Amino acid sequence: MSWKEKAKRKAALEAVKHIKKGFIVGLGSGSTIAYAFQEIGKRIKNESLQIHVVPTSYQASLLATKYGISTTTLDEHPKLDLAIDGADQIDNELNLIKGMGGALLREKIVATAAKQFIIIADESKMTDSLGKNQLVPIEVLPFACATVMSKIREMKGKPFLREGTNKVGPVITDNGNFLVDVDFGAIKNPKELEYKLKSIPGIIETGLFIEIADIVYIGTKTSVEILKRK
Repeated sequence: MSWKEKAKRKAALEAVKHIKKGFIVGLGSGSTIAYAFQEIGKRIKNESLQIHVVPTSYQASLLATKYGISTTTLDEHPKLDLAIDGADQIDNELNLIKGMGGALLREKIVATAAKQFIIIADESKMTDSLGKNQLVPIEVLPFACATVMSKIREMKGKPFLREGTNKVGPVITDNGNFLVDVDFGAIKNPKELEYKLKSIPGIIETGLFIEIADIVYIGTKTSVEILKRK
């Protein structure tokens, strides 16, 4: 296991400690959050921990089944005690870029439904400026894709329609939409960019998670650092 994988696992261990008996927990998607599923499964087995999770993707749902974790829905529990997820990039204000795993819409819905939103990541995800060497994923209505990409170019962004690696054509999200990854370069004002993007008809959601994360656990080569939003 590489140091990054070990760092992710250590961060996941700390995040999972927040989960208490009876909690309804939202869980994200991706390689980092898989460690959280694994640790929750261990707690259920070793401590008889009784919880339910709201998975944010088919991948997350399959992981819940694999580790014997009971699932539920936002229809049954529109307010969550806690949500745990990974991130593609994190700035010093705990703003995030997420969505390279393709589940950004459901992840943002779950994150904002939770009383507390916790991020786990390794230290390579930290940056002094969102967008630096990192694309911003955007979920787009297929009907509006060409128009959306044109408007993004007018904003000086460089959009790329995400295509499958083992299939012909674009990647389709769990919601039936396209993903457009945009190179904005270093983003001076993430909150303003989020507002401008959300005003474009056809954009369903963006991978900019602004002022949402409450706690971030950062795994390093030697320890786990905890960051809290001011």
